[in-house]
Amino acid sequence: MTTAYLNRIATAVPENDVHDCFVRYARSRFSDNRRQSVFQRMAERAQIDHRWSFLAPAAQPEGRSVDADGFYTRGRFPSTAQRMARYEKNAVTLAVRAVTALNLGSRADSITHIIVVSCTGLFAPGIDLEVIRQCHLSPSVERTVVGFMGCQAAINALKLARHIVRSAPDAQVLVVSVELCTLHLHETDDVERMLSFLIFGDGAAAALVSAAPEGLALERFHAFVEGGTDGLITWNIGDQGFDMLLSGLVPKAVGTALHARRDEVLAGTPAGAMVHWAVHPGGRSVLDSVQSALGLAAAALAPSRAVLRQFGNMSSATVLFVLKAIMETAGRGDLGCALSFGPGLSAESLLFRVAA
Repeated sequence: MTTAYLNRIATAVPENDVHDCFVRYARSRFSDNRRQSVFQRMAERAQIDHRWSFLAPAAQPEGRSVDADGFYTRGRFPSTAQRMARYEKNAVTLAVRAVTALNLGSRADSITHIIVVSCTGLFAPGIDLEVIRQCHLSPSVERTVVGFMGCQAAINALKLARHIVRSAPDAQVLVVSVELCTLHLHETDDVERMLSFLIFGDGAAAALVSAAPEGLALERFHAFVEGGTDGLITWNIGDQGFDMLLSGLVPKAVGTALHARRDEVLAGTPAGAMVHWAVHPGGRSVLDSVQSALGLAAAALAPSRAVLRQFGNMSSATVLFVLKAIMETAGRGDLGCALSFGPGLSAESLLFRVAA
């Protein structure tokens, strides 16, 4: 059976660092000192220094608008249609930047398939066709869109790419994940909901998967859905954008599920045999829970924590940022595991080995 390899990854984020701006805005939403204090304490513990957005921050986010051009104006946040208009323009730009950074060169002519991943926007003709046009891919490229699966979707896309390469060894599969999470800010005075907005940023990643023996060998995928947890992460389309519920019970549920399923997730391989861990940084507490459930050393999740600190949670694109960081330092033959979580509560895992 043909082995599929994740040959390379490139990433892109917008130019606007909005994390401090958001923290200032969020504090101003709370009229009492107790809620301000709780939010500030949790923001400091989040271990996030930067999050990036296509929206420029306002100089005074405590004032009328959160961003410089008034997209988020107090009492007049945008409709879903207005948000999707911004998505159509800016998601394409970011996706093309990530693909361009792959430096495909003449290899662009050989791309046979494109898989686009996103859960933060919808339009047609979509990102897949725009990437084909702007990146000069063949118009006969086979297209697949993985939509609305949440943070786990990039691993699902890599699994699809592996299926393609194993059935057609000459295939060159381009995976593009792009998320504009900052499009979906809501006005709220609820601390828990505001804390869910605290972790999300915008980002894109592009990856090339083929049978060429370079990069990471995609050895095994596994997925599971944990019963009784379907209400912990929800993502619905409303009149004022997409509405997320991210329960504070998610880290505990993730940890409990992984502890019970560690043998099936790792295919019986001891956790200590994994040299590299690419865990989706859904938040500091999620990483803490994974580390505890699998009995990992503190250093094991350093790449995931570094991505969280520098970029926040960019939904599906985030785990590709972590895998990119690992690929830059990994040694030949190293074994690793990637994990992502999403609505369901569901999880996708990947066992990989660095090409010899």
